[in-house]
Amino acid sequence: MFESLSERLGGVFDRLTKAGALSEADVITALREVRVALLEADVSLPVARDFIKRVQDKATGAAVTKSITPGQMVVKIVHDELIRVLAGDGAPEALKIDNPPATILMVGLQGSGKTTTTAKLAKRLKEKNGKKVLLASLDTNRPAAMEQLAILGTQIGVDTLPIVKGETAVQIAKRAKTQANLGGYDVMFLDTAGRLHIDEVLMDEVQSVRDIAQPRETLLVVDGLTGQDAVNVATEFDGKVGITGVVLTRMDGDGRGGAALSMRAVTGKPIRFVGLGEKMDALETFEADRVAGRILGMGDIVALVEKAQETFEAEQAERMAKRFAKGLFNMNDLKMQLEQMMKMGGMQGLMGMMPGMGKMQSQAAAAGLNDKMLTHQIALINSMTKKERANPDLLAASRKKRIAAGAGMDVSDLNRLLKQHKQMADMMKKMGKGGMMKQALKSMMGGKGVGGGMPDPSKMSPEQLAEAAKGMQQGMGGALPPGLGGLPRGITLPAGLSGLMKKK
Repeated sequence: MFESLSERLGGVFDRLTKAGALSEADVITALREVRVALLEADVSLPVARDFIKRVQDKATGAAVTKSITPGQMVVKIVHDELIRVLAGDGAPEALKIDNPPATILMVGLQGSGKTTTTAKLAKRLKEKNGKKVLLASLDTNRPAAMEQLAILGTQIGVDTLPIVKGETAVQIAKRAKTQANLGGYDVMFLDTAGRLHIDEVLMDEVQSVRDIAQPRETLLVVDGLTGQDAVNVATEFDGKVGITGVVLTRMDGDGRGGAALSMRAVTGKPIRFVGLGEKMDALETFEADRVAGRILGMGDIVALVEKAQETFEAEQAERMAKRFAKGLFNMNDLKMQLEQMMKMGGMQGLMGMMPGMGKMQSQAAAAGLNDKMLTHQIALINSMTKKERANPDLLAASRKKRIAAGAGMDVSDLNRLLKQHKQMADMMKKMGKGGMMKQALKSMMGGKGVGGGMPDPSKMSPEQLAEAAKGMQQGMGGALPPGLGGLPRGITLPAGLSGLMKKK
């Protein structure tokens, strides 16, 4: 998310940080470009104007222009103001789900992703908070809306209210409330109907349901691709129904993301979550400081460590440590690491979370470094026999032809994969001999030794997070396997990733 805004701001700040000494005129000129970037990203004019004024007041003082690193000071001021705009002045609150059965009312326009988001939130509360959840669809207008929620409920293992044809939204809400009380549910989601635009019928129905359900939370689901109109929708719903928070969907798309920057400032309501895809786990808590870091190309180390914690098993780490300590690294190990990358968000997702890598995402994609490439490499490994995976040296010309044909690829693609494997195997042997791999996996598992589990990233210091991320990168062979292709000249990578895009 925010790729275009991040790109524009990155260019402005690169010039600032390279300039050395700065005059007030330099800062004002740079902030004029920042303002244009914000407006192009669909940030509302009053919010952009107020943002630039606050930054300019802080960035044109003598303490900044005479500091040792004035450019970096300006970037820090912009970063702090971004956090303020995204988070507001108050501390973020958790969802109010402490008084069972806590009702969460989901509202929004048709097509914003309410039903999918409802299922995502239910899955999150069930798995991360251990809550017993009930889903109920109140959408009597859209064909198969109730069936859609029932199917999603089955997929995530959450109960849904039985469908009774002919009932109104208010009747369904009453029945759901009774069922939630009798069934001992902790949380009940009410997925209301939407319209293509705001009208009296929609608002009357939502207000009636609200009065019956007495929700603890009323979450507005807004399509992030609608741009500035998303803020208008939030303002209308808040004025007529009253919302407690916002969920922005499709933030993985090519939208400009300005709605997120305007939403809190205009409505005063917090952005609780962002949807980043159609998968049921593609939902993230909206953390203002981390989003600000991504916008300014600083990455999101906390999210990177959390992804590793969610997808990396302690037993798997222990097995890896023992094999790598002996210098063993076959095609099964490579496949495991490629699949690990896919689970952690794929090539683009990982690059977006790594400091300094965000601005290179588009260049990497243009060079063919994407998730499709990882899928093709996994397909090549799957086309091998067990014996060939365990010992790639067996692969003569005839075997290579068979493997490539089985995966629908060329022999040249297989040769690149074999070269990549050899580079990683050589690196693993060196790391194994020096005890580096054991230390890397220990760092990746939170410094407690393999099998000790990772600590809570939110309670770790920046130094601990950086160490954990560094250990995770080393544990994955430099985070991303070397030899995966090439990028245009002039692009440099941070330490630990230099092998990723070596020239063929």
